[in-house]
Amino acid sequence: MSYDRILNTTAAWLLALFWLLPLAYAIWTAFHPAAFETRFEPLAPLTLQNFVQAWSEAPFARYFLNTMILVTGIVAAQFTLCTLAAFAFARFEFRGKGLMFALVLMQLLIMPDILIVENYRTMSQLGLIDTIAAIGLPYVASAFGIFLLRQTFMTVPKELDDAARVEGCSYLGILWRVYIPLAKPTFLAYGLVSVSHHWNNFVWPLIVTNSVETRPLTVGLSIFAVTDSGIQWSVINAATLMTSGPLLIAFLLFQRQFVQSFMRAGIK
Repeated sequence: MSYDRILNTTAAWLLALFWLLPLAYAIWTAFHPAAFETRFEPLAPLTLQNFVQAWSEAPFARYFLNTMILVTGIVAAQFTLCTLAAFAFARFEFRGKGLMFALVLMQLLIMPDILIVENYRTMSQLGLIDTIAAIGLPYVASAFGIFLLRQTFMTVPKELDDAARVEGCSYLGILWRVYIPLAKPTFLAYGLVSVSHHWNNFVWPLIVTNSVETRPLTVGLSIFAVTDSGIQWSVINAATLMTSGPLLIAFLLFQRQFVQSFMRAGIK
C-alpha cells in the first residue's frame, strides 16, 4: 500500500470518527436515563421514556405533518418545472436560449441567504407569511435541477425523438415516454438531495413562520430545545433523533442506490 493511500485512508477514518462521535453521544443519551448523560457504563439501563417525554411535551406530530407536506410539495413542483425547463433547453432552439440558460446558471452563484429579505417582502405582499406555502415558494424552481436534468437529457440520442414522432407522440409524449424513463437515476439522485435539503432547512422557515400550524421539524425542534430545560440533554437528543431519524434510516437503506444514481447521473 502506497504512502498516499495510507494517508487518505487514515484521514477518511478520522473524519468518519469525528462525524460519528456526536451521533453516538446522541444515541447514548436518548436511550438512557438522564443520570447517564455523562456516565458511560456498558450495563446502564435502556429506556424509551426520553422519546415519550419529548413527544408529549411538543407537537411533533404536527411538525412531522408540516414537514411532509412541505417536502412533498417542493419536490413535486421542482420535478415538474425543472423537467419542462430542462427539456426545452436540451431539445429546442429558440431566440435567447443561451442567455436564458446563462441566467439559470448564474442562480447557482447566489447564496439563498442573500435573498431572505426580498423573499420575505414578497411573501408579505402576497399575504402568505406564516404559511407552509411561504416556506416552499422560493424553492419551487431549482437552477441546479434544471442544469442536472438538461445535461442528462442531452445524452439521449435524438434518433429516439424521431422514432417517437413517427409513432405519433407529441412533445410532451416524447418527454414522458422517452426522456423521463431514461433519466430515472437523475430524478432519484436529485430527489434525495432535495428532500434532504428541505427537510433540514432551518433559517428561512424560522423567519417566515411563527405558529405551530406551520412550523416544520427543524424550527419546532429548536423551539423545543430552548423552551425545555437546557440540562435535559437526554430528552433533547431523543427529539433530535426523532426528527433526523427518517433521513438517516432512508440513507442507510438506499445508500447504494444513492451513490449509483449520482455516478450514473453525473455531468457527462
